[in-house]
This record gives sequence, C-alpha cells and structure tokens, in this order.
Amino acid sequence: MAMRDGTAERREELYREAMALIAREYASNLSLEGVARRLATSRRQLQRAFAEAGDTSFRDELAKVRMHHARTLLAADHLPVRQVASSVGYHQPAQFAKSFRRHHGQPPSGFRREARAS
Repeated sequence: MAMRDGTAERREELYREAMALIAREYASNLSLEGVARRLATSRRQLQRAFAEAGDTSFRDELAKVRMHHARTLLAADHLPVRQVASSVGYHQPAQFAKSFRRHHGQPPSGFRREARAS
C-alpha cells in the first residue's frame, strides 16, 4: 500500500524539524517523547519520520550529533573528558565513553592523544 503524498511530506517535515531541534539542543536532556510533544506529534509518528525520511532512529541521530561535537571539543583539548561528556548531553562519563567508542572506534582519551600528536 503506497503512502499518500501528504503523509510522506509530513514525515519529511517532521524529520527536518526534529533534526533542527537536535542540532540546537543536543546538549540538553532530549527524549523522543519530549521532542514529539514539542513538535505536536506522537512518539510513533516521530519514529516513523526518522525511519522513513532519515533511514535512521532518533537515538542514533542524537548520538551522532553529540559525538560530532564531542570530537571537536576533545580535539580542542582544554576540557576534561568528564566535562566534554556533560557539555554534549551525557550525565554519565562511562555512558559517554561507550557511545564515543561505538561511533569513533576508540575511547575519548585515545582520540585526544591522537589529536594531540597530529
């Protein structure tokens, strides 16, 4: 069954709005439910928008944006790793390190060492 054009367009728009919100507020405590509420949609509709318009998930996109900013902060090299974690939205440094390793293939400290060396 094909989607109505309006539905596809609405999902594209929802996806873009959610991504803009993530880009602005990645450091705050964002949740799928909270973002859906702010965009006046349901949690399920927002999940579908990420799946269909972005071929991704809310969690993966949020982590990707946070990890991009974390790399920049770690390379700049003036903040302790714990502070980098909290400034990109992680309350638990261990959770941050795990996510960083998953995205970049090495722990934050290893990335920082390499950034310093180059």
